[in-house]
Amino acid sequence: MNLLKTVILLINFISITYMLYYVLIAIFAFREKRNEYKNNIKKKFAILIPARNEELVIGNLVETLNNQNYSKDKYDIFVIPNNCDDNTEEVAKSFNAKIIDCKNVITNSKGDVLRYAFKYLREKDYDAYLIFDADNIVHPNFISEMNNTLCNGYRVAQGYRDSKNPSDTWISSSHSLHYMIQNYFMNRARMNINKSCFVNGTGFMISKEYLNENGYNSLTITEDIELNVNCGLNNEQIAFVEKAITYDEQPISFDASWKQRKRWSIGTLQCLKVYWRKIFKDLFKNRNFGSLESIMFLTAPLVQLIGTFNIVLQVMVDFFTYRKINYLSKIILLILYYFSNIILVTGIVKINQKQIKNYIKGIIFLPLFYLSWVPINIVALFEKKTKWERIEHTRNITLENILSFNCINKIGVKYEE
Repeated sequence: MNLLKTVILLINFISITYMLYYVLIAIFAFREKRNEYKNNIKKKFAILIPARNEELVIGNLVETLNNQNYSKDKYDIFVIPNNCDDNTEEVAKSFNAKIIDCKNVITNSKGDVLRYAFKYLREKDYDAYLIFDADNIVHPNFISEMNNTLCNGYRVAQGYRDSKNPSDTWISSSHSLHYMIQNYFMNRARMNINKSCFVNGTGFMISKEYLNENGYNSLTITEDIELNVNCGLNNEQIAFVEKAITYDEQPISFDASWKQRKRWSIGTLQCLKVYWRKIFKDLFKNRNFGSLESIMFLTAPLVQLIGTFNIVLQVMVDFFTYRKINYLSKIILLILYYFSNIILVTGIVKINQKQIKNYIKGIIFLPLFYLSWVPINIVALFEKKTKWERIEHTRNITLENILSFNCINKIGVKYEE
């Protein structure tokens, strides 16, 4: 029994240290953001949109890209239909998008599609690539903001990942809040202290120069997490561009959310398995902060499971030692935790200058959303199947709908229409 108590104390120490690490970094989100240099140089971009059966949403995305506040001769839009059996390609062409044909190429994941597209465009005259998911809607200033970031010396950058359907269901609302928290307390905080941020799947930039130096060889089903790891190993700082805004469609059902988050967790554990030796070697040899960040991020599913296991151990110790358990105090603590969570998340919505009524479902159910990640991580730990599964997108929303829904954006800057 003493051994069990020792294990519990050790796990508590690990969990608290892990939590404090993120809390200390998150504090810098409130720091005054430094001014960035703007210039008149116009870089040339290739916009890449991998698409699998996205005929319902691809048109709105391409339309918002056609209407960017940026020189039209300085960017091209490429849709990459892969494994499609609908009219995605025809719809994309009707909005004047160019098509990269990969019908004769084996593409099992988004990473495979991007690797093929980068190879296809390697000899073309582009300075950088912008990557979007087909269900996205893009703010008119996205390219100009990324251009400034590229001209300021950053070769990889993540934009602000917003949501276009936060009020649909408690699931879409919870996903929206998840990204809001990630944007503010992970990426904004790191940008404010001049540390590398995180690419999170869509609305990001990667320069041709970086790809020529480091290549792009995605080995897992989460190509964005893998890019973060490789940037850390290459000591490449990822920028966070708050004013480069992408509106992303969030899952509306628990089943779709489960599939998506399971893929994230499986991919995270895949990256840990593939890269842990390189990461630890880099950390101890070069004392690279980027590799420390990679370790913290990639071990997140394991830390959550260890913490859950610790709670079970504590209950076992209490039961087998016949300790008198004060259930009332534990219930009161849970209630206090829940309501403090509501207050904290409501504050985050207010800080980001969003209307609380549009996020109320997520505010109420966000603790349940995060709690549901426990069984997801358990499944991910033992899941043999790692096939990429498509999430259906059906929310045909225009940019005008979104701008009327949110009169000001996350960071309190008036939209320039």
